[in-house]
Amino acid sequence: MPGYLWCVPEGHTIHRLAIRHRELFAGHPVTATSPQGRFAAGAALIDGRTLLDTEAYGKHLLHHYEGEHTLHVHLGLYGKFADGELPAPAPAGQLRMVLTGSGHWLELRGPTACEVLDPGAVEDLRSRLGADPLRDDADPAAASARVRASTKPLFALLMDQSIVAGCGLIYANETLFRAGLSPLTPGATIDADRWTAIWDDLRSLMKEGVLRGRIDTVHTQHTPEAMRRAPRVDRHGGEVYVYRRAGRPCLVCDTPIARDELAGRNLYWCPTCQPPVTRSRRRRSG
Repeated sequence: MPGYLWCVPEGHTIHRLAIRHRELFAGHPVTATSPQGRFAAGAALIDGRTLLDTEAYGKHLLHHYEGEHTLHVHLGLYGKFADGELPAPAPAGQLRMVLTGSGHWLELRGPTACEVLDPGAVEDLRSRLGADPLRDDADPAAASARVRASTKPLFALLMDQSIVAGCGLIYANETLFRAGLSPLTPGATIDADRWTAIWDDLRSLMKEGVLRGRIDTVHTQHTPEAMRRAPRVDRHGGEVYVYRRAGRPCLVCDTPIARDELAGRNLYWCPTCQPPVTRSRRRRSG
């Protein structure tokens, strides 16, 4: 039976999918169908066309086909892909799209978006997105300018896809812990050097996520082996400092991890390792 990949809305997952789909179908024509019917018109546009390349931009997956047709998929919280070798299984349930070709099949269920875009619409999509730490063409300076011009909490700015594309809930919480910054730190208090350090660390963590297929954020001295503790058990996998660890002791200082909400999103932080920004600290940073 095929194994479905439940995709957390974090950019490393989408980059892994782009790599996987390129390996399976690039350079070959595909047959596209929509058993559910909701993508029937889009499937007809790419059916029989050759997949030229794939790419990820933040949380958006793009398949580029001959004839300047681009399949755009945004998984959201509930979208999932499955793939395998032909013959493909009989369609079951609400299948938005099925691709077959080059000896393989690909199924898509429950995405937030599944559509075919022309070149102009693709450029419009790109223009709405910020810098993706996983892309070599990313411009961290542009993200820095947006962050440093805002008084919004740094957590919210990292989650803003028009500023940092692909950073999701886990990476935002974990990167701020590693930086020793409260999630409520105003963006305007972050100088250029501090932003560069945050960006470089986030990029490194996300690249590791692409390689491993899971999010690991703890330093070597805080792994289960080094601390002689039980591994974390969570459907998201990976070893983390604060994410979903509310009330549990900080791996660095033993302070209970705190939890709150900001605009409906969960914040996790260590009150000791990530102290709130005081007025004096704001003046020095500004």
